[in-house]
Amino acid sequence: MLPTTGPTLFDADRGAGATPPGYPGGDTGLSVVRVGTGAVLTTFPPDTHSIEPFEILAYTGPSTPPRSLGRAWSVAPDVAGQGVWLIRQDAPDNCRLQHVPLAGGEPDRGQPASCRTRVRAETAHGLLITINSGAAESTDALIDPATGRTVEQAPRILAVAGDRMLLDGLTDLTLVDLRDRGRKRLSRPSIGGQPTVVASRDGAWIAADFANAAYRGTSTQLRDVWLLRPDTLTWEHAPGMPYVTEHLKRNGGLDWTANDDLVLADGVIGAWHPGEPRWRLGSATLPAGDWSGLAVLP
Repeated sequence: MLPTTGPTLFDADRGAGATPPGYPGGDTGLSVVRVGTGAVLTTFPPDTHSIEPFEILAYTGPSTPPRSLGRAWSVAPDVAGQGVWLIRQDAPDNCRLQHVPLAGGEPDRGQPASCRTRVRAETAHGLLITINSGAAESTDALIDPATGRTVEQAPRILAVAGDRMLLDGLTDLTLVDLRDRGRKRLSRPSIGGQPTVVASRDGAWIAADFANAAYRGTSTQLRDVWLLRPDTLTWEHAPGMPYVTEHLKRNGGLDWTANDDLVLADGVIGAWHPGEPRWRLGSATLPAGDWSGLAVLP
């Protein structure tokens, strides 16, 4: 699923397959997150400085309109893939963290939370959040969503994969074993800023895209994808990396399939299984526009 104005169900070889009805059009932007075998989308108004929470929409199928989950500042999948966590706004300065099941049923009552908290993903060890999101003093934390208790906190938590958590540092990375709090320092395999990181569905791999939108201060966009195997602390360089691209700032995305294929959107859809010598490239060109990101379904 691509978060185009629509959005678009896209096949790597055949192209656009369907545009589900009932989604906002015009200048409204969308972002998408995979939840289990489904997806949830967030709508964004043209004004990026909007002071109103965003409408959250649950995907219900290729030919049916979405189900509105109401408005929230952020949304994240739960660990079971059966629902989402939302930051709801109840009053100008009052928000709450709430869990909403996607298959119907009653959402929980929630608990107080800062309106500047951004939920990112629930894991077996807690809910990953960013505190003071969007501010220079933001920090990341892994919390118990039932009590709000902090399990782990660090300036930048890149991802949680299974029992391990990857932290970003000034010059290196740190892998934390959440079972015994053991720490291993890792060298950065590529020079660049904070990478875009996506853990595989089973937690066996962590994909890190050390992208650079202004390589050496120029207009050149560069992508450099590496895979970390958390259990062996080893890096694997994806084939054909790094490479120059025109799709880093838009029409790009990174996700995993259920059988550990890494899927990359960049002009076309590419899929790669760790250990394979090359990417498998789709023949269909991705749609143009201002969209970015993707969710691999189911």
